Amino acid sequence: MNRHLVTALVCSLLLAGCGGTAGSVTEQSVTFMAGYSPQANLPFVGVYVAEAKGYFEEVGLDVAIEHSGGGGEHLQLLAAGEVDVTTQDAAVLLERRADPGLPLVSIALTGQVGQQAYVALADSGMETPADWVGQTVGFKGTPAPDMYGLMDEFGVGESQIDLVNVGFDPRVLTEGSVDVYPVFKSNEPDLLRRLGFDVTMWDPAAYGIPTLGLTFVATESAIAEEPEALRSFVTASMRGLLYAEQNRDEAIDIVLTHTGEEADPDHQRFILDTEFEDFRSDVTNDHQPGWQTTQQWQALADELLRYEVLTEPIDIDNAFTNELLD
Repeated sequence: MNRHLVTALVCSLLLAGCGGTAGSVTEQSVTFMAGYSPQANLPFVGVYVAEAKGYFEEVGLDVAIEHSGGGGEHLQLLAAGEVDVTTQDAAVLLERRADPGLPLVSIALTGQVGQQAYVALADSGMETPADWVGQTVGFKGTPAPDMYGLMDEFGVGESQIDLVNVGFDPRVLTEGSVDVYPVFKSNEPDLLRRLGFDVTMWDPAAYGIPTLGLTFVATESAIAEEPEALRSFVTASMRGLLYAEQNRDEAIDIVLTHTGEEADPDHQRFILDTEFEDFRSDVTNDHQPGWQTTQQWQALADELLRYEVLTEPIDIDNAFTNELLD
């Protein structure tokens, strides 16, 4: 059993200890670790707002909010039972299920399409990925399958471009080190605009490339052992997201209580608004926000397998569940 998913009786089982019906009220403790530093990513916002508006308290949860430094430790802590819920990009979730075999399960999908896109400076003259031929194209860490998907869609071979590993500073684009730069849609286009540069952006999802975004993640064992605590967490967090969707100024004020005064409110609002563009889809319209389907996950897994991110097929049915959505 996860160390933090502990059911604690608020009243003693002895009638003399609480003056009411014995054992009738319980409170549960959950530790949530955001997968990055505090900012206005949707799953983070859902938790921040749920805490601020008292939604966790209403469902009997005491939620501790922690943040990862972005080095991947959140998944290790989750697997070790030190954390109960975290966040993760859907493609990475499948990769980590396959290798090293972490028992990760998406319990709600907040990004119905992926986070990443590709940009060039607006004055570069490039209009479609077909124009990447002869250009220097950046990637972060390893080339992403959605990049190859775009290239295949427009008939661009890997031998026709110069692939370069870049970091997370978009100035490599503005300084001419690369001609095409991979961006997180909710963050880096705004940073480039603030540097005084307009960009042309290509979102793989817009061209039919299978992608998915951020998820709430728990482990198989936690779901089996403490489903009610996790269901309460998801219910309150999704309620927080729905409130934030309709009250974005207030949501940003709540985010800033976590980021600190050094955060730029306008940039946080850009993150929030951009991620809400991918919050709803035909799937959520047919069901509800956070919903996910076998078809979505299988298409993503097939794409990862096609470009050898996965070395063998993966059992999709165990990688996600809608059972905790209220």
